[in-house]
Amino acid sequence: MNLSLYFKKFFNNSQSSGIILIFCVLVSLLIANSSAAENFQHFLDKEVGTHFFGLEYPVSIWINDGLMAVFFLLVGLEIKRELVEGELSSFKNASLPIFAAVGGMLVPAVVYSIFNTGTEYSNGWGIPMATDIAFSLAIISMLGKKIPNSIKIFLAALAIVDDLGAILVIAIFYTEQIHWSYLLLSFGVTALLFILNFLKVTKTIFYIIPGLFLWYFLHHSGIHATIAGVLLAFSIPTNASNVEISPLEKLEHQLHIPVSFLIMPIFALTNTNITFSSEMVAGVTSTLGLGIICGLVLGKLVGINLFSLIAIKLKLSSLPQNSNWLQMIGVGLLAGIGFTMSIFIALLSFKGEIPIQDEAKFAILIASFIAAIAGFTILSISSKENPELEEN
Repeated sequence: MNLSLYFKKFFNNSQSSGIILIFCVLVSLLIANSSAAENFQHFLDKEVGTHFFGLEYPVSIWINDGLMAVFFLLVGLEIKRELVEGELSSFKNASLPIFAAVGGMLVPAVVYSIFNTGTEYSNGWGIPMATDIAFSLAIISMLGKKIPNSIKIFLAALAIVDDLGAILVIAIFYTEQIHWSYLLLSFGVTALLFILNFLKVTKTIFYIIPGLFLWYFLHHSGIHATIAGVLLAFSIPTNASNVEISPLEKLEHQLHIPVSFLIMPIFALTNTNITFSSEMVAGVTSTLGLGIICGLVLGKLVGINLFSLIAIKLKLSSLPQNSNWLQMIGVGLLAGIGFTMSIFIALLSFKGEIPIQDEAKFAILIASFIAAIAGFTILSISSKENPELEEN
């Protein structure tokens, strides 16, 4: 096979980004438990940028607040596209993943709080609420035609709504002191972006430049800067046509490879550098570890399926086409792959508390591994009940 065609096929393969993420996690864990651990941490703590503009931060901050804003820009673009022309374009289509996502956020938070209310870990209730889109979709894509496409679309829509909820949780609950002057400037830039949309400005550069200022103002306001990516995304023009490619779709296409194959691997590499210790392993059985694991694995499973059942019984929604409840259980488990998003919230929940952050990361890794294996297994079993799927 031609080398260029091989790479094109690799980058267009939905499984590839998940494989790279897993590889980066393993590399990060190897570094953290080797003689290079201290030097790697010094690199992450090294401040870069310019003090003149108030933009001198450690490398880790640039990754978590800067690069992750680009990730949320892509997520925001996906959300808007789904709202305009995709799975979320009508209430009937959108209702089931929305109800499921709400249950998949509320129940895990409650499960975590049952374990940790009144403890030093209580602020981490948002950790098990998140679903990692890249990993969950990579796992389900490995099943190919063994499951109906509607189930894949349902998981994608669920994960998108879930991410929107996580972004709102970050913006509302995981911010520090608010600087109102910068926040007002942020509102002004946001208004400008939507005015540009109203005036039908289609060149993305006229959105990207104000978007950079929006990130700067939000970062200095105290609101977590990643929300800038979502606000920018919602201002990018699109259309409901499947024929004409909109500015939103062009930007989404341009961001897919750098986000999936550069930004997310960098985030995984720098945020799973956990140095294992006996205390950390023991921490898995602490209320923190149990809250995270039970929240992600059991809380997601119960929340998604319970709220879906209620919505269907009330005739507000219906099961995805050609699907069954066993497949819904599999999806509920795959949604428990929190990984990068959960780690991101864990870092915000326990700022400066490195031992607790590491314990949370380790519990998230265990929970995500359990959820991935269990979800894949259940969905594989479900395909045997519908052998005609593989024939289509």
